[in-house]
Amino acid sequence: MNPLQTLWFYFSNYPFVRYAFIVGLLISLCSSLLGVTLVLKRFSFIGDGLSHVAFGAMAVAIVTSVTNQMVIILPVTVLAAILLLRTGQNTKIKGDAAVAMISVGALAVGYMLINVFSKSANVAGDVCSTLFGSLSILTLKASDVWLCVIMSVIVITLFLLFYHKIFAVTFDESFAAATGLKTNAYNLLIAVITAMIIVLAMNLVGSLLISALIIFPALSAMRLFRSFKAVIICSAIISVICAAVGIILSILCSTPVGSTIVCADIVVFLTFSAIQRITGRTE
Repeated sequence: MNPLQTLWFYFSNYPFVRYAFIVGLLISLCSSLLGVTLVLKRFSFIGDGLSHVAFGAMAVAIVTSVTNQMVIILPVTVLAAILLLRTGQNTKIKGDAAVAMISVGALAVGYMLINVFSKSANVAGDVCSTLFGSLSILTLKASDVWLCVIMSVIVITLFLLFYHKIFAVTFDESFAAATGLKTNAYNLLIAVITAMIIVLAMNLVGSLLISALIIFPALSAMRLFRSFKAVIICSAIISVICAAVGIILSILCSTPVGSTIVCADIVVFLTFSAIQRITGRTE
C-alpha cells in the first residue's frame, strides 16, 4: 500500500471525512439532475444569480446573528428563484438582464452588510471562503448531514415524479403549453429545485463556483450522448465521481474542496471533448 493510500485509510476513520463524502456526493448528484435542463433551456446563469442571492441572504444571517442560517438563506433564495422567473417573463426585462440585475444587486448588498456590520477581524477571509468555498464541508455535524439528506431526497423525488413534465418543458415549451401542460408551474418547480440545490452546494464549492458544479457535468455528457435520459445518467455519474475525486484530493493535498472538485469537472469535460473530436461526433 503506497503512502497516499495509507493516509487516505487513516483519514477515513474520522466521522468528519465520512460526513463530507455523504454531503458532497448527494449535492453533486442533485446538481447534475437539473444541469441538463438548465443548459438546454439556455438558462444556465440562473445558478450564478441564485448563488449571489444566497450570499446576500447569508450576509443578513451573519449580521443578525441567526444561529441556523438556513432559516433565512433557503426561503430568500427560493423567493428569488420565483422573482427571476416572473421578471424574466416581463417583456421589459429579459431573462438574462433579470439574472444580472438580481445577482449583482444581492452580491453588492451582501458584501456591504458584511463590511459595515462586521463581527470578525478577517472580513476579507470570511468573504473569500463564502464565495469560493471553505473547509466548512469538513466540519459538518450529524445534524447538517441529516438536513442535506432530507433536502436531497426531496429534490430527487420531485425530479423523478415530474421527469416527463420537465422533459416536455425543456425541449418544446410552446408545444407543451399547447397540449394543456401548465408550463409556468413546471418552470417554477425547476427554479425552486435549483434554489434548493444552490443552498445545499454553498458549503461545498462556494457561491461563485456553484454554476460549475451544475453545468460542467451536463456539458461533458452532451459531448457523447444525445438522448435526454442518457445525458442525465451520464451527467450524474460524472458529477458524483468528480466530487469523490475532488474531496479525496483536497484532503490528501490540502487544496480547497470546491476548487478541486471543479478542476476535476474541467478535466472530464476536456477529456470528453477530445473523445468527441476523435470519434467525429457533431454537436
